[in-house]
Amino acid sequence: MSAARNKSPSEDPPNLRHRSNNANVEDYTGQTDMSPLPPFRKKAISSSLDSIRILPRVPTGSSSDLEEVELSLLSGDERASAGRNLQDGDAQISAGGTKTTAMSSRDKKAMTLLIILYLIQGVPLGLALGSVPFILREHLSYSQLGVFALSNYPYSLKLLWSPIVDSTFLPSIGRRKSWIIPMQLIIGSLMLYIASNVGRLMENPADNIYELTFVFTSLVLFSATQDIAVDGWALTLLSQENLSYASTCQTIGLNTGFFASFTVFLALNSEAFAEKWGIPRLELSTYLRFCSLLCFGVTFWLTFFETEGKESLDQSEMTVTSVYKTIWNICKLKHVQALIVMHFFAKIGFQANEAVTSLKMIEKGLGREDLAIVVLIDFPFQILGGWFAAKWSSGDRPLRPWIWAFWPRLAFAFLSTLIVYWFPTPPLSYGFFVYLIIHTVLQGLASTIQFVGISAFHTRISDPLIGGTYMTLLNTFTNLGGTWPKYFVLKGVDYFSEAYCEVKEANSELLVKAAECVSEHGKESCLDIDGKCITERDGYYYVSGICMTFGVLFLVFYIVPTARKLQALPVYRWRISPE
Repeated sequence: MSAARNKSPSEDPPNLRHRSNNANVEDYTGQTDMSPLPPFRKKAISSSLDSIRILPRVPTGSSSDLEEVELSLLSGDERASAGRNLQDGDAQISAGGTKTTAMSSRDKKAMTLLIILYLIQGVPLGLALGSVPFILREHLSYSQLGVFALSNYPYSLKLLWSPIVDSTFLPSIGRRKSWIIPMQLIIGSLMLYIASNVGRLMENPADNIYELTFVFTSLVLFSATQDIAVDGWALTLLSQENLSYASTCQTIGLNTGFFASFTVFLALNSEAFAEKWGIPRLELSTYLRFCSLLCFGVTFWLTFFETEGKESLDQSEMTVTSVYKTIWNICKLKHVQALIVMHFFAKIGFQANEAVTSLKMIEKGLGREDLAIVVLIDFPFQILGGWFAAKWSSGDRPLRPWIWAFWPRLAFAFLSTLIVYWFPTPPLSYGFFVYLIIHTVLQGLASTIQFVGISAFHTRISDPLIGGTYMTLLNTFTNLGGTWPKYFVLKGVDYFSEAYCEVKEANSELLVKAAECVSEHGKESCLDIDGKCITERDGYYYVSGICMTFGVLFLVFYIVPTARKLQALPVYRWRISPE
């Protein structure tokens, strides 16, 4: 998310406290363990996409104690939080008993603008983290997909440059528009570039894998930067009494853009889906041109018809240098270092499941449109499940459900491996498809429980004086724990795989061992000599076994004892200057 500025005490209402990446103490724990924030502090926020899951930010309590939650993309934990957050926001609004006032036309216009800005951000994320990897799987090896997976990283590392975006701007244009306008122009231009070169890039993606990775990494990088600026603008664009709706705008806009580019596009791009329903197939170039025109149109409106309120940085605010010094001071705390180590390796146990299983199912015959339907059905269940998970994570031991949920997640990873191994020959039966949906929903619920627990713990221990920076740092390592192993997991699948090219002659059978038969190039070479690739050893099962074994051992010997010790520490021990 972005670095958010709070005004000086004379200007700022007391409820602009800090914005957290993924958690809110009132929302998820039902209690507040933090003292009131001085209103002059500026925060740096970041998030990411881990796998192909989204975590939207949502309203998180009353106007006197506002906190925001951000979305991250491509992970099991992340998409699960979307459900939790929506339900929590609705529950608190209805149960809070606070008097509500009618929304002004100015706020309605502001909400519409925010939804559109977040939608523009969600479109490239849905492509880079969702649909494009599935399209490329038909032409690339898993090692090459691992290279493309590097495009996930910028959204996990926004903390590194969010203070710069928040403090550097042109007053004549506006603090937020100074970044939003150029970022959207670049995003639209990149999408137009991809659309114009999609034939060359996607026809032979193996020869253009580094260009594809660079282009989509840039797309995610500029989208992440646009998100930082939009998050900050949301705090001043809406009136004070309706400020909590900024999170709702992101939930609606970002999810709409993401799922339009992932679930909807993946289905409409499928030849089988188009033939079944008698509609023309939606090409990637057509979709990108439409999205680029939308991006340019909104940018044109922002430039000439939308006026941003005057904002300037006060001398009392935290500087960019002080934010980075604060981050370093937090990292020097011994128990924070133990927590970072735990986060960095905690998700390895189910990384093979999250990074490869869906690709393997498609390889075995699951249609892309069927996968899209499974993901679409799963999402509303996470909304409902998230509400119950938040109730369970309340109290002074939020890490308890986080620890317990490791076991079902590891169990579902094992079941997913068995599903791939015994995957039925297409067409799939109705019963198997229903089982696949149930399996996905229950797996997502386990991810939701973990995310709610760790988010509640982060909120509980964050120093209220630097809450945004503290929370963002912890969530950055949580997100990286689900991002960095993906490259090595995909590389490992090809490394442990062994395949042969079988060439049959009239009166004899010649077996030619070809390591290249693992990659798409090797398979094409085998077909060129009228051969057939025979997979003798599928590296997916080896990588899955290694990940699950490490996950169990790390859980038993490090996570459980360390988490219990960290949870037992008094809150003041997490402060940079113990009180």
